[in-house]
Amino acid sequence: MGPGQLREVLASHPVMAIVRGTSAQASLDAGRVLLEEGIRLVEVTLTTPNALATIASLRESAPAGAFVGAGTVLTDEDVEAVARAGGDFVVTPAVVPAVAAAARRGIPCAAGAFTATESYAAWSAGADVVKLFPASAGGPGLLKALRDPFPDIAFMAVGGVGVSEARAYLTAGAVGVGVGGPLVGDAASGGSLDALRGRAQAFASWAADAGQSS
Repeated sequence: MGPGQLREVLASHPVMAIVRGTSAQASLDAGRVLLEEGIRLVEVTLTTPNALATIASLRESAPAGAFVGAGTVLTDEDVEAVARAGGDFVVTPAVVPAVAAAARRGIPCAAGAFTATESYAAWSAGADVVKLFPASAGGPGLLKALRDPFPDIAFMAVGGVGVSEARAYLTAGAVGVGVGGPLVGDAASGGSLDALRGRAQAFASWAADAGQSS
């Protein structure tokens, strides 16, 4: 995945799954289910045990057109480690050194921001996408307000976003949404993979329809 491609993928499939677990094996299994069921963007947070190994394994088995990256990326060293693991993109929780480091390496980055100042700083530092986080604290109204002065910034809403909320964020101008609990649930910590499979199918179907209508 190269610069600009993260935004392109979100335009056609506006869902990024967020895998944040307490078990390395369960996180790997959850990631595989998500990819099998048609989720095209899977983020494994670096707070997950053996996250880099999980990213490498998922990347090797990912189908064509699907991408695996790292979340909770903070430092230059984190970016280097993700690159060595073969990660396709990085996601940060805030405007941190990793944003500029990813830009220097040509790795697509979704950088966390909440205010107008943070959003502009993230974009200026080289973020491909600005992750509005936590989106639920401001809702689609905040996203629309940010889009008015920054029409060229690609926003992704993350935090407390389910299918019904996702529609509202896309209507307000988001290019996509990042979804953790409402999609992954507890599967990355040993929860039911069958239940995850059902949720993944629903989100993948919604993403396909939303991407076609955008």
